[in-house]
Amino acid sequence: MEDYILREIDKLYNVLMLMAQKLGLWSGGTECCTVADLKDEMTAVDINIDLEALLQMDNPVAYLVEEEHFSDKSLELFVDLLFHTDLDESIKSRLLKDTIAYLESRNYISFRLYSLM
Repeated sequence: MEDYILREIDKLYNVLMLMAQKLGLWSGGTECCTVADLKDEMTAVDINIDLEALLQMDNPVAYLVEEEHFSDKSLELFVDLLFHTDLDESIKSRLLKDTIAYLESRNYISFRLYSLM
């Protein structure tokens, strides 16, 4: 059973990785897409997270981990995707800091997210 759960968690990471590539995250620009583009892509791959509601939460990181069962890698990539959208800078900053703090508490060091600070 544990192997099944781990495979399912890895599927989410793989889907997020494909989204990042499709949206041009690593094409060299500072912004790869709009929030609307990200929402559309999430809908296309059946990730049913209400981004507007998520970003208004007091602790969106806890929601992603506890309710959506994001692994550390998936959380890192999802926040990286959000960071490279046209999202308001104050929201990006708060989400980045909260995510780094959460990952550090789990002894997971994200050089990718540190590079965005």
